[in-house]
Amino acid sequence: MKKKYWWFQTEWHSKMDKCMQVNGMGDRTRGCYARSMRQLVEHFDKNPDLITEDELLDYFVFRQNVTGWAPATMRICHSGIKFFFKNVLKRDWHLLKIAHAKREKRLPAVLSRQEVRQIFKNAGPVHNYAYFVTVYSCGLRLQEGLYLETSDIDGQRNMIHVHRGKGAKDRYVPLPKATYHLLRRYWASHRNERLIFPAVGRDGQGAPTAKVPMSIDGVQGAFRKAKFAAGIIKKGVSIHTLRHSYATHLLEAGVNLRVIQKNLGHSNIETTMIYLHLTNKGMEDAYHIINSIMKDEEDE
Repeated sequence: MKKKYWWFQTEWHSKMDKCMQVNGMGDRTRGCYARSMRQLVEHFDKNPDLITEDELLDYFVFRQNVTGWAPATMRICHSGIKFFFKNVLKRDWHLLKIAHAKREKRLPAVLSRQEVRQIFKNAGPVHNYAYFVTVYSCGLRLQEGLYLETSDIDGQRNMIHVHRGKGAKDRYVPLPKATYHLLRRYWASHRNERLIFPAVGRDGQGAPTAKVPMSIDGVQGAFRKAKFAAGIIKKGVSIHTLRHSYATHLLEAGVNLRVIQKNLGHSNIETTMIYLHLTNKGMEDAYHIINSIMKDEEDE
C-alpha cells in the first residue's frame, strides 16, 4: 500500500469520519480534517495513538516555522488534529487547549465589472463560460456551483436552492433571468438527467451520462487561462474572487448588507462586513454629503 494513502485505510480514519458525521460536519470540512491527520501520521510514520503530546508540539512548531504554513492552513491543521485527539482518542492534553493559529487580516482580491466581463470573454468552451457566469451572478462557492442539479433551479421564482453549502447549510439565492436562460441552453446541449455541470470527459462527449460534475482542477485551470488571457495580473485572483466581486458589486449598487449576507450564506454579519473595505462608494457618498453640509454652512 502506498504510504500516501495508508491513513485512509485505517480503523482510526473510519472512527474519525463517523465522529465528524455525528458532529454534523460537511463533506469538505471532513476532507480537510482527514487530510490534516494524514499529514500528521505520515510525518511520524506511525499510528496516531502512539504519538505523544511532546511530538505533537514539535509537529505544530515544524509546520509553522520550517514548512512555513500560512495561518489559514495552520488553523485547519490545528482543528483537524485537535478534533481527532479529543473526540476519537479522548486525550485531555493541555496542548489541545492552547493550540491556536493567528488569523490573517488580508483583504480578498476583487475584480471590476469590466474585468469580470473579460474573464467571461476568455472562458473558452461553453461549459466553462456557463459555470463562471453562474458562480459570479449567484455568488456561489466553487463546489456549490459544480454540484448544482436540475432540481435546484426554480425558474418560476427566479431562485437557486443551494443544498450543498458550507457547513451543510441550505439557502436560496436569486437567479438572474439571463443566467437562467443560459443554464437552460447549456443543459439542453447535454441533457444530463441530474447534473447542470456534468464532467464532459476526455473526448468531450461524456456529459449526457456523467455521474459526477466537472472536476475542481479542471475549472480552476480553465479560470487561470481565462485570467491570463484577459490580462489580469492582480494577486490572489481565483474562482472564489468571482464570489467576492459579486458581493462587492451588489454593495456598490446599494444593496443592503443583510441581503448580501443572506445571499452568500454567511452565519455572521461580521464575515460579510469585509466587503465594506473593498469599495470606496460609501466613503465617496460620505464625502459628498459632508461637503454639501459644509457648503451650506459657508453660504450662511
